[in-house]
Amino acid sequence: MAAHPVPRTPASHGRRALFRGPHRRRTIAALVTALALPSAALAVLPPGASAAVAPASHTAASPTGARGSAAADLPAHALVGYLHASFANGSGYVPLADVPDSWDVIDLAFGEPTSATSGEIHFTRCPTTECPNAESDADFKAAVKAKQAEGKKVLISIGGANGQVQLTTTAARDAFVSSVSDIIDTWGLDGLDIDFEGHSLSLDAGDTDFKNPTTPVVVNLISALKTLKAKYGSGFVLTMAPETFFVQLGHQFYGGGSGGADPRAGAYLPVIHALRDDLTLLHVQDYNSGPIMGLDGQYHTMGGADFHIAMTDMLLTGFPVAGDKDNVFPALSPSQVAIGLPASGNAGGGYTTPADVDTALDCLTRKTGCGSYTPHGTWPDLRGLMTWSVNWDKFGGWEFQKNFDQWRSQNG
Repeated sequence: MAAHPVPRTPASHGRRALFRGPHRRRTIAALVTALALPSAALAVLPPGASAAVAPASHTAASPTGARGSAAADLPAHALVGYLHASFANGSGYVPLADVPDSWDVIDLAFGEPTSATSGEIHFTRCPTTECPNAESDADFKAAVKAKQAEGKKVLISIGGANGQVQLTTTAARDAFVSSVSDIIDTWGLDGLDIDFEGHSLSLDAGDTDFKNPTTPVVVNLISALKTLKAKYGSGFVLTMAPETFFVQLGHQFYGGGSGGADPRAGAYLPVIHALRDDLTLLHVQDYNSGPIMGLDGQYHTMGGADFHIAMTDMLLTGFPVAGDKDNVFPALSPSQVAIGLPASGNAGGGYTTPADVDTALDCLTRKTGCGSYTPHGTWPDLRGLMTWSVNWDKFGGWEFQKNFDQWRSQNG
């Protein structure tokens, strides 16, 4: 999704693959886990090896997230998709009114900042020079209302690989709240998706407690999101789409306090934790990821059922942060969690076949057919799936949507 150099770690996800204008998108995932390791650990922790930092056993914790009205309005098993609303990039533009009814949450990609630290967010719809079939603003607004009348949620997604957002000051925080509110009000949207990537979030030296963060970009983001939630009330939909680098990697390394690791490692954890009572959905990007260590002490590689099972198990079980068994990130409610996948091989690294997607869903919701990784619980209320993107799924013949429709028709 980048039209600029991508940071060394983590890999910018393939959500704006393969092209945006003349800029070629990379879909090769960097080995972000290995690059985040302190140099002393690199020689002893190759992908696939066991790691002593993981506990030998782990007991599922009780979830502490909220199940508010915004979540209750979603179907038991929901399908979330990003819609290329401000660009086309090779997959073709899809008018909002043409998005099939299967999609329950539609994230408009993207609102982007005027500069990295301004906090000012703008949303510009795809111009007809790039998207000849783009609808008028009036028709777009009408489509938003029509989707909402059908019970769908339409959100503005902020960030992406191009949209570095660093709320370094309270002025930037306030500008973020004001400009995002303007977007929501102008287009009549249901809420906000946070898709901060690259260098948007990192932890300052000495900021080692995810329960009590001190880094300004983290503290100001939490404050901004709480302000928006308070402004719009219980029906406000808040979702997040972090990369594994910013969430599950925190099991091993948390910021720069973990022996010289990348200060972005685990940097989403304090945001998720502070907002767990307001969070509608967390759908971590299980793609464009390096190997990530699960609760079994083994590294798991993207693209197969085990990766999705292991990564989701961490969110629904809870996990020690930076290997400290006395400092556990609490489990989220299964109704708050969806699995993030690319719709096709064109959409990003880590494409997972429909059969493996079904295996992951069956294992997590019924603990059947789990393969080599056995999760710590059974979560029939797991919310569902997220994909990048609606456009890429249409480009691929709607394989992702059709497979999930079949699965949920058989599983309620």
